[in-house]
Amino acid sequence: MLPLYKMLDGKTLLITGGTGSFGRAFTKAVLSRGNPKKVIVLSRDEQKHHAMQAEFSDPRIRYFVGDVRDPSRMNLAFRGVDVVVHAAGMKHVHICEYNPLEAINTNVTGTVNVIQAALDQGVEKVVGVSTDKAVAPVNLYGASKLCLEKLLVAANSYSGDRSTRFSVVRYGNVMGSAGSVIPLFLRQRAQGKITITDERMTRFWIDMDGAIELVMQALNLMQGGEIFIPKLPAASVQVLAETLAPGVPREVIGIRPGEKLHECLLAAEECPRTRDVGPLLVIEPEFASWSKPESPGKPLDLGYAYTSDRAELLLSADAVSNLLRGMQKSA
Repeated sequence: MLPLYKMLDGKTLLITGGTGSFGRAFTKAVLSRGNPKKVIVLSRDEQKHHAMQAEFSDPRIRYFVGDVRDPSRMNLAFRGVDVVVHAAGMKHVHICEYNPLEAINTNVTGTVNVIQAALDQGVEKVVGVSTDKAVAPVNLYGASKLCLEKLLVAANSYSGDRSTRFSVVRYGNVMGSAGSVIPLFLRQRAQGKITITDERMTRFWIDMDGAIELVMQALNLMQGGEIFIPKLPAASVQVLAETLAPGVPREVIGIRPGEKLHECLLAAEECPRTRDVGPLLVIEPEFASWSKPESPGKPLDLGYAYTSDRAELLLSADAVSNLLRGMQKSA
């Protein structure tokens, strides 16, 4: 058993969006590296539940069909739960743009329902999964994730005499996850042509193990109200395409609605309340009406912005190749 997972010993864990790419990987990691009493996989997708049941035979898993939009279902699902990882959400930028009310109902109202159920049922810890697109958002997906962050941080004020605490993790693109550009490039490579929105575009990258470890670090370190950010490398779309499909013709199709040229994990305005704790940056809440000690670590230089176009963060083609090989080994 790994020390990072010890805090889940004998606990009941619930994962919203549990049948998604992250949820499946997190379930596998928790059951193989820790000793939870029970893992409740919550998702509205019956077919994905069926497929996951065929993949996992562990008797500690419970498959709970439910939608975060449904407050009564959440209240029932959260009974007896100790820890919640809130990973459910709509995440495709263009789909959220075309279906804004659906995105708000899932990502924002769904988070409200998770918070209320956690408070009502006395859950100990809730960690919400956010994205770099929540920083100075230019699309509805990012704006809805910014709302998720604000709601979860503020929820600590509503606990009162209850011990429920809420925190957030914020990270970049997960290599190889559903909807990632990597599977797209691999499919296009087989078809003989790669499409690129803009060769200058850069993105932060994290592998699935890194995303899982970040959530576990947050669960171990959280006092309530923090936003935990990993120190991630970045890569240009051009280098990624060259690495995945060398010599394959490329077509530049232009940036899609709602996309940024570069992403930001930490805005300069967040620096005054951010601590550097080694592998992580920890943003403290702007105000904490609940009892909360300050996170350890050292303050950042004022005005620092953690953006994906910073030269010192950009990976070479060889480094990207190593990351991709690591992703394939862990798949």
